[in-house]
Amino acid sequence: MEFPETLRRLVTTVQLPGPGEEDYRDLISQIIRDVSRRRHVEVALSQDELDILVRHMRGLTLLEAEKILTKAIIEDGRLTVDDIRHVIDAKKSVVEREGLLEYYPVEATLDSIADLATLKAWLAKRREVVARPEKAEEFGLTFPRGVLLLGVPGCGKSLSAKAVAAEWRLPLLKLDPSNLYNKYIGESERNFKRAMEAAERMAPVVPWIDELEKAFASGGSEDGGVSQRILGSFLSWMQDRNGDVFIVATANDISRLPPEFLRKGRFDEIFFVDLPDQKTRSEIFRIHLSNRGKAAEEFDLTELGAASSGFSGSEIEEVVVSGLYGAFSEGSAVTTEALLAEISQTRPLSVTMSEKVESLRAWARDRAVMAN
Repeated sequence: MEFPETLRRLVTTVQLPGPGEEDYRDLISQIIRDVSRRRHVEVALSQDELDILVRHMRGLTLLEAEKILTKAIIEDGRLTVDDIRHVIDAKKSVVEREGLLEYYPVEATLDSIADLATLKAWLAKRREVVARPEKAEEFGLTFPRGVLLLGVPGCGKSLSAKAVAAEWRLPLLKLDPSNLYNKYIGESERNFKRAMEAAERMAPVVPWIDELEKAFASGGSEDGGVSQRILGSFLSWMQDRNGDVFIVATANDISRLPPEFLRKGRFDEIFFVDLPDQKTRSEIFRIHLSNRGKAAEEFDLTELGAASSGFSGSEIEEVVVSGLYGAFSEGSAVTTEALLAEISQTRPLSVTMSEKVESLRAWARDRAVMAN
């Protein structure tokens, strides 16, 4: 709320803190007691699952939490780990009201991503920290800060961001920089601050910034320095942020990223996602054929993997889709030969932009951890 200039110096703004974890625990106990007076309530939550439920309630008012949990319990007379989904769905509506962050439903899992063994192992080591942050803190560990995923376009960086949230059972919030910028002076910076405050209120959460270089490209002053000021705010927030917030940022063009992003301490790790090798390409064919109801064992996956040298994961998916279109239009079944024909007619990005791809690989060789 904006006050007139004559009143501004007489006004003190007080921001009341939101409910704490003990407030939510007391609320859960109260709701169970109240509903139990009218019907039997089965509570099927372990202590760890109760802790997860409470953490997911952060950012909700007590009134919002009461409505959500009461409805969840009355529906089936039970309070179980499945009711966490009700809380996450409620957070989605809160995020949509802000209009700055986009709530993404997470369906992919790490099992649906071929290879990336190093990245998967890194995430697996931190899964318990995410699930039990209080115990991790007692052990001397803090909540993970985030990762920057660099690499060749179409090799699974964005899919990995979605899979991280699904694997850790955390909401995924996408920050679209176009929602931040405003023609009025100071509004863009204020929007960014609101977006980050919303992410902290939703904690634990995974904010996802896709194609980071487009949001905070280095150089240029076409916007009057707005992007540079937002960049400064973002770097400060990354350093001093509160709450269990794990950032996943992806980038295709490292040359456009400000060097500040690459300094140690901004992210826990910088991973490079390279083009898949032959074995991984065969696995990607298997995944996409199976996802479309085709029996992958009926195809020569080894031959398909060998023939698609230099193809990214998304290009392999397009080969499968194009093969299915051709087979459907001809009224026939898709075959290995049909997919091989599609491969022969495709020029992958590693060929059409070979210089750029090789330059990116050369940069990452000594500066990033290979995710594959």
